[in-house]
Amino acid sequence: MKKPLTGAELNELIAGLNKLSRNLWWSWNQEAQDLFQRLSPRGWQNLWHNPVAVLREVSEYELRVHLQELGFADRVRSVLRDFNNYLNDPKTWCHQHAPKLHKNPVAYFSAEFGFHESLPISAGGLGILAGDHAKSASDLGLGFVGVGLFYREGYFQQAIDTNNWQTEYYNPVDPHNVPIEPVLDVNGDRLICTVEIGLNAVDFQVWRVNVGRVPIYLLDTNLPENEQHFRDLTTRVYGGDSTTRIMQEILLGIGGVRLLRTLGIEPSTFHMNEGHAAFLTLELIREKMAAGKTYAEAQALTKPECIFTTHTPVEAGHDRFSAELMNYALQRFSTQLPVPFKQLLGLGRVKPDDEHEPFCMTVLALKLSRAANAVSALHGEVSRHMWQALYPDKKQDEVPIGHITNGIHLLGWMKGSARQFWRKKLTDIGNGEAKFFHDKFGDDWAAAVNHAEFWEKMTDPNFVSDEELWALRYKLRRELIEYARRRLLEQSQRVTQGDYVRFDRLLNPDALTIGFARRFATYKRAPLIFQQFENIVKLVKDKQRPVQFIYAGKAHPRDDAGKRFIQQIIHLSKHSELTGSLVFIENYDIHVARQMVAGCDIWLNNPRRPLEASGTSGMKASCHGCMGFSIMDGWWREGYDGTNGFAIGPDAHPDNVEEQDRVDSANLYQTLTEQVVPMFFNRDVNGIPREWLKRIRRSMATLVPQFTTDRMVKEYTTKYYASR
Repeated sequence: MKKPLTGAELNELIAGLNKLSRNLWWSWNQEAQDLFQRLSPRGWQNLWHNPVAVLREVSEYELRVHLQELGFADRVRSVLRDFNNYLNDPKTWCHQHAPKLHKNPVAYFSAEFGFHESLPISAGGLGILAGDHAKSASDLGLGFVGVGLFYREGYFQQAIDTNNWQTEYYNPVDPHNVPIEPVLDVNGDRLICTVEIGLNAVDFQVWRVNVGRVPIYLLDTNLPENEQHFRDLTTRVYGGDSTTRIMQEILLGIGGVRLLRTLGIEPSTFHMNEGHAAFLTLELIREKMAAGKTYAEAQALTKPECIFTTHTPVEAGHDRFSAELMNYALQRFSTQLPVPFKQLLGLGRVKPDDEHEPFCMTVLALKLSRAANAVSALHGEVSRHMWQALYPDKKQDEVPIGHITNGIHLLGWMKGSARQFWRKKLTDIGNGEAKFFHDKFGDDWAAAVNHAEFWEKMTDPNFVSDEELWALRYKLRRELIEYARRRLLEQSQRVTQGDYVRFDRLLNPDALTIGFARRFATYKRAPLIFQQFENIVKLVKDKQRPVQFIYAGKAHPRDDAGKRFIQQIIHLSKHSELTGSLVFIENYDIHVARQMVAGCDIWLNNPRRPLEASGTSGMKASCHGCMGFSIMDGWWREGYDGTNGFAIGPDAHPDNVEEQDRVDSANLYQTLTEQVVPMFFNRDVNGIPREWLKRIRRSMATLVPQFTTDRMVKEYTTKYYASR
């Protein structure tokens, strides 16, 4: 019999769990999550899967009692050993390919970071991309530091009122109850930095998010020494008007550079993720001029330090500020730059001397970056066309904006059930294929599942049989439906005892399940499929081949058109013949997204081309056996090969918006009825849809390893980061 743990051993394990809880490595490690879930299953569910909150829920005495259960203590030791090995691994990809970046890291600036549902400081795809970028930078061992803002009320929470209209409310984010920690100075006090905004010196404190090996620093102006309107700058993601926006961007760009200098970090590259951070270029110029350089010399020295990623294919998506607002917001800062203010304004204008042209953050970033990229091949074409006027001596295809297609952090998005399934496949040494991977990767299953060779094996039924794959799909669909029923019951404003039975009859585990979940911008055309309403009703009512739909998503608080789309879909779900086969899950977040990309059979994406810069939601589906069904826009145009999902229409689009909507609606319905539905329900004598599963296998083999942030960060590193 093993001896009980000593007090010192218990203290060591408790310290290790507390350290682990404040490092988001747990968010992509299933065994770590299982530890915290076991401590308080209900707390884990109700506290947004937040280990910090769970540890505050469980008393230290209770935790010590749990740890005296030797099996649990052994599991804790094992996870902590893996965690420490991960943090201290000397043989990462970047140790081999970009070792110089450890001394002079990449500084990645983003107005939002979407890491996990427990830290809701992101509005959507841009932030999710930034969070996944950081996770893969950690996995690859990249010298990397992130800079963003800490929004103490985060992004809004969504509720639907009795008129089916989206309403918004905000929950304060308690920094002591989420996986972040304060940054302290050498004396152990809060580190305070200062930035000039308007005529004021505004102080900010800093929070650190540990994302595996990499730190992300979040700036926060909520300090008593600041005037209230400056304290409120970091209240909400993209909150307020243009004045608030420009002040947030001054804080992010100029304040972020000053923070890095205070911390003694000397980046080799400043990576601006969208134009929100472009004011950092002005701070770099100011530093160089303060050191004795001329304005021209400072610009010339700043440009090689910076790269810029644009995510926005529409003009309205690029931040623009009037000369009057620029003069007001930068009034005190500009006195430190011995340059006529008119010249500074010219840096943000396509035509520098045009006093009527507003200042554009994207123009500033493009002018002062050594390299710029879009986020898919088609978006690169759109961006080169959009900004050709900045380069009048170049043809459109010579405009210096390349592309690196977005990806997703695979393990961060893989649902637990799928993760367990794939892990079993990789650790069942009795299987010859599993032995092959074990011989190559050892016990590092995460490396194996991220490797292209693993997903190429999906085409081999000897590795994963059709029966096993179909059973996985049924398990994931069932889990989604039960999750949806539970959420829909919670959403119901008046619940009687009979409602529990009624909600358990919503959705059909045997139906082809089509998912649509994303920001409800109008160009994404959420209700497009219901333009063929009578035909869709026939599909839904077909008892032999039923189809059903699960929707989720938020519209921007000021986007009434997007809210009307939500209202329309919810109305159909409650008051039409689609009731029971169409549902809308409120309060879309990372957790809802993970459930949906895993459990749906089809991931519907029908933006108005070419307005989808890349899109990443569909990338998260493939590892679960959910297939893409999309307009040939963004990343799907590169990923689709005719055998690994379904395309809505050809690689082209009408110029007229109304005609495009009409054609796309017709193509969507035609593909759905002629390809998707028949293939899903075409079963052999054993009830297995062999052709459907063949297409799933192709989807996994061709899409999963290609559209990851591991591949993406490697591209950034070899193409931009390590090339200086």
